[in-house]
Amino acid sequence: MKKESINLFQDIPKSLDQELVEKLIANDCFRMERIVSRGHASPSGFWYDQDEHEWVAILTGKAQLQIEGLEQLVTLGPGDMYDLPAHTKHRVVWTDPTKETIWLAVFWRTT
Repeated sequence: MKKESINLFQDIPKSLDQELVEKLIANDCFRMERIVSRGHASPSGFWYDQDEHEWVAILTGKAQLQIEGLEQLVTLGPGDMYDLPAHTKHRVVWTDPTKETIWLAVFWRTT
């Protein structure tokens, strides 16, 4: 079966009222998403606490993550990757408001 190719840098809406999250590949224990942010951040006081492991890479733009238990923010730019084991409480503090931050996010379960 022939599939169309996908370009991670195309088909981004000019206006993003909220983050764009697109599932690229998924099965029962694995999911890959493209996330596009433009000045988006987690709501005040909100923390992700996921049952899945998460690995993120920044393709374009910049972002800052707050990780519970770390004093300093984690700043990510193009080519940077970060691994978040399941139940690592974290939040997005900031993404570049002047251009798209394109994330590649991989989620998986070990059991």
